[in-house]
Amino acid sequence: MISRPPLATEKLSMLIGGRSIAAQSGDYFESFDPFTGKAWALVPRAGIADVDAAVQAAATAFRGEWRTMTPSARGQIMTRFADLVAEEAETLAVLETRDNGKLINEMRMQCKYIPQWFRFFGGLADKIEGRVIPIDKPGVFNYTRREPLGVVAAITPWNSPLMLATWKLAPALAAGNTVVWKPSEFSSVSALFFGQLFEKAGFPKGVVNIVTGFGHEIGDRLVTHPNVAKVAFTGGDATGRRVYQAAAGGLKKVTLELGGKSANIVFADAKMEAAIPGLVSGIFAATGQTCIAGSRALVQRSVYDQVTEKLVAFARTAKIGDPLDPETQVGPITTLPQRAKVLDYIGIANGEGAAQLLGGKIPEDKSIADGWFVEPTIFGNVKQSMRIAQEEVFGPVLSVIPFEDEDEAVAIANDTIYGLAAGLWTQDLGRAIRLPERLEAGSVWVNMYRATSYLSPFGGYKQSGIGRENGQTAIYEYLQEKSIWIDAGNSIPAPFVQR
Repeated sequence: MISRPPLATEKLSMLIGGRSIAAQSGDYFESFDPFTGKAWALVPRAGIADVDAAVQAAATAFRGEWRTMTPSARGQIMTRFADLVAEEAETLAVLETRDNGKLINEMRMQCKYIPQWFRFFGGLADKIEGRVIPIDKPGVFNYTRREPLGVVAAITPWNSPLMLATWKLAPALAAGNTVVWKPSEFSSVSALFFGQLFEKAGFPKGVVNIVTGFGHEIGDRLVTHPNVAKVAFTGGDATGRRVYQAAAGGLKKVTLELGGKSANIVFADAKMEAAIPGLVSGIFAATGQTCIAGSRALVQRSVYDQVTEKLVAFARTAKIGDPLDPETQVGPITTLPQRAKVLDYIGIANGEGAAQLLGGKIPEDKSIADGWFVEPTIFGNVKQSMRIAQEEVFGPVLSVIPFEDEDEAVAIANDTIYGLAAGLWTQDLGRAIRLPERLEAGSVWVNMYRATSYLSPFGGYKQSGIGRENGQTAIYEYLQEKSIWIDAGNSIPAPFVQR
C-alpha cells in the first residue's frame, strides 16, 4: 500500500532516475489543505540542477532498455501499472482532495477511471504501424516507421493533477518516450505518491521522473532544455503562450490544453428537469475550477426568467463544506491567489452592471471559516461585452446571457477567444445535429455536460490549445514518422536521386 502522510507536515521526495530524492538544495515548500488553510506536507523545491538531472535520467532511459523493449512488453508494464493504480485509487483520491480541495466524489471517480487510460494506451503500444508506399521509383522499396520523439516534458495544473497528467503520460509512454513531469506547486503531493507505483510496475529507472517546484524557477529550464523533444502543457492561456514561445526557440513539438469560456446553451424546448442541474453541475460541481466549466449559460429569451429563477433556486441548495464529506457539493478554491482573483472578478461584474442574483462573497458559516471558499455566484442579464463573459474566471461564477434564436446563440457562443467546449440542451433532433457543426469548440455535449473518455479526443479550437489528448489521436502526438528507402537490387543512378 502507498504510505499516507500524517496530518502534520511531512517531507516528501521527488523521483529522478528511479530514486526517491530531495532537491539538491535541500529546500522544501509547504503544500496547503484548502479546507483547513493549513500546511500538511513539505514538497521538495527543485532547482535547475534537479531539472538537468531529471532530463539526463530520462534521456539515458530513452536510449537504454526502454527503447529496445518490444512494444508489447511496454504495454504489459503499463497494464501492471494500471492495476496498481486501481488498488490505490481510494488513497490517491484522498490525497488529491486534501491537496487541491476538490470533492472526494469527483476525485474518487477520476482515480478509479485513470487505470483505463493506461490499459487503453498500453494496448495501443503494439498497434503502432508504418506503411508500405507504392513508390514511383522502379526497383525501390519504400516504407515508413512511427518512432518516439524522446524526452517529453509534462507540465500539469492544480485542479485535476493525476487525471491531467495521465492524459499525457499514458500516450507518451505507450509511444516509447520517456517523461519528466512537473506537477503544479499547489498540488504536488498526489503526484509524488503516484510516482511510487512506476518502479513497482516494472518501469525501468528514469523512464518517468517527477520534479516539484515553482514554474518561475524551473519551468523555463524544463521547456527549453536541449534534450527535451516535446512539451505537453495544461494550464492557463497566458502561461501557455509563454511555454509555446519558449519551446519555439528549440523548435520543440508542443501540446497545449489551455483555458475556456464555454457556453452551456438552453433552448425553450429543453427538458428543464435535466437542463437546470446540467447548468449547475457544469459550473459549480468542480467549484468552477475546470477548463471546460460551463461558465456562460445562454438561455433562450422566451424562457429566460423561468430558467433563471429555477437556476438560482437550485444552486441555492448546494451544500458547501468539507470536500472529504461525500455529501458536500461545493468545495473550496484550491489556492488563496485564485480565490482573490475570483472575488476580484465578482467585483468587476458588479461594477459593469451585471445583476448579482446569488452568492458573490466568502461564506459566513464559521465551520468552514478557515477554508478558501467563495459562494456559488450567479449573474443575470450579462452582456457579452462584459469581462465576466469574456475572460476565464476559473471559479464558481456563472454568467446568464439571453438569446433570441439559433443564430444569436451561435454568435454569442463563438464570440470569445476560446473554443474548448460547449453544451446544448434541446429536444429538437435537427438542432442537436445542426448546432454542433456551427459551434467553434473542440467538444460539444448535447443534453449532457463535462463528459470525457480515454476513447475520445479532447482539445480546443482557437486560443484554447494546440493538439489533442485522449483517443487514438493522442498517441500520434508523441510519434514522428520516418521514411525508409531501399534499393531492391537495381543500382540507382545519381541523377535519379532527387528531392
